[in-house]
Amino acid sequence: MSMSLFLAGLVVLVTHTLEAITGFGCTVLGMPFVSALLGVKTAVKSMTVLAWLLALYFVITKFKKIDFKQFGIIAFFMLLGMPIGMYLFRAQQNDSLFMMLAVFIVIVSVVQLYKLSTQKEEPPVLTKKGAIPYYLLLFIGGIVHGIFSSGGPLVVLYASRTLRDKGTFRATLCLLWTTLNTIILSTYLIEGSFTKDVTIKTGILIPFVLLGIFFGEKVHDKVDSRRFSLLVFAMLLITGIFMLVF
Repeated sequence: MSMSLFLAGLVVLVTHTLEAITGFGCTVLGMPFVSALLGVKTAVKSMTVLAWLLALYFVITKFKKIDFKQFGIIAFFMLLGMPIGMYLFRAQQNDSLFMMLAVFIVIVSVVQLYKLSTQKEEPPVLTKKGAIPYYLLLFIGGIVHGIFSSGGPLVVLYASRTLRDKGTFRATLCLLWTTLNTIILSTYLIEGSFTKDVTIKTGILIPFVLLGIFFGEKVHDKVDSRRFSLLVFAMLLITGIFMLVF
């Protein structure tokens, strides 16, 4: 194993541990580093496969925790946006969107962390009328996912108001990533994008995902709901900062 591949494995271990705890974040957090180590084309495909494997594990093992109603709502709006994102990925018209998204995520994360740290009670669950602006975020999240395979940050803003149980939050998001990434991976297979080199490197990185799942499960079980919410938005803030810097 080359040094660059080993370092990519360490990145995968850390980022997939975090996703195993919260249910999102591994692709956005890991992509800049893995891209620098393995190249952008290899990184995008490998990280999509690895994120798909992690999400599939939680869908299978935590199936009873999934909120299928909320999954249906989230998937519907994201699937509307995904074809646009997949087109933009191929047209390479995405820099401005990425920067605006990053700034938005940072601002929202800071506001939510401030509210969580100063308020004793969590904000109320969304009403049907109050959810309308969040549906727009889900649609934009679909566009972002089509471009970067990482629309999680915008989905989290909706899910944090509708999926209050930490286990349900994680399991439902993992079903979403499994579904969306299956579509993206299918397009890669149809296009013949998976070269022998990409396949080998992805296979070598899989044990790091398994370790991430093991460590993430340990932490997830010990975190209470309030700390889980703080962790979710702290991760969201870090994600936004990573998107701005890298």
